[in-house]
Amino acid sequence: MTRRFPAMLIRETEGGPRAGLTELSLADLPDHEVLVEISHSSLNYKDGLAITGKARIARRLPMVAGIDLAGVVVSSRAPQWQPGDQVIVNGWGLSETEWGAYSRFQRLKPEFLTRLPAGFSAAEAMAIGTAGYTAALCVLALEDHGTLAGPGPFLVTGAAGGVGTIAIALLAARGLEVTASTGRVSEEGFLRGLGATAVTDRASLAAPGKPLQAELWAGGIDAVGSHTLANALAQTRYGGAIAACGLAGGADLPGTVMPHILRSVALLGVDSVMCPQARRARAWALLERDLDRAKLAGLTHRAKLADLPQLAEQIVAGQIRGRTVIEIG
Repeated sequence: MTRRFPAMLIRETEGGPRAGLTELSLADLPDHEVLVEISHSSLNYKDGLAITGKARIARRLPMVAGIDLAGVVVSSRAPQWQPGDQVIVNGWGLSETEWGAYSRFQRLKPEFLTRLPAGFSAAEAMAIGTAGYTAALCVLALEDHGTLAGPGPFLVTGAAGGVGTIAIALLAARGLEVTASTGRVSEEGFLRGLGATAVTDRASLAAPGKPLQAELWAGGIDAVGSHTLANALAQTRYGGAIAACGLAGGADLPGTVMPHILRSVALLGVDSVMCPQARRARAWALLERDLDRAKLAGLTHRAKLADLPQLAEQIVAGQIRGRTVIEIG
């Protein structure tokens, strides 16, 4: 195959790393064992940072951006993957140290690939993407801690974003009370449609707060970090837990040990990038079982590869709700 195909490539510029559309050939791709033709990808906050250059996500350049992909194996030197296999990839250093998903074709290491779950189309799997799969990992962390035994309420921060929207839907599917914290209170109807029982302005959590506050939450899922996470911990009931997976509000944690040593509150760190395959399988099984497909469709938008520069600016500015599927094929 000699024809050229489009890709979103991050290069070093005078102003720092920046992504733009280009054309590649198969000869340009890494020499990994499995060649995949990509049909769909997705847009995550991390992708927005990488494309805009507002954070140095790519650790070497040039770098094809995109941390999620769904597609079909074209050729393989690895015995576990055969031409025609439908696969997905989430994380594994794509867009950081490994060429990523915003390309019609990509060569990948065989251990990065997961079989497309039978209950999802490629587009649906990318509507979930790393954001939704991370939300599922957070729910599993709370479940394994024993936090989901009671009715709640459970706090979800960054509620109108990719992680937040699917976290609300997954918690609500279990019949749990969910309070959605968002900077876009105009989205209250949308969030209640996903299953939120209450919506609160993020400003109530974003300012510095006392080390211990009124016990409001049985637990929660935080994608914001900084003061928001510190306040969520300070407001969690005895024995509860917060699963933390993001830093949209900052990488600092300006809190104290008091919630942990006086109320036995647990901070559960959740990583989706290098998560072992066995736990990935549990997360996708949870999504297959509990995620309402109609709700997933209702929070999903579709876009093209050429739309990515504008969409990246919007997601970093907090102007995109729900999930965005990028149609590659």
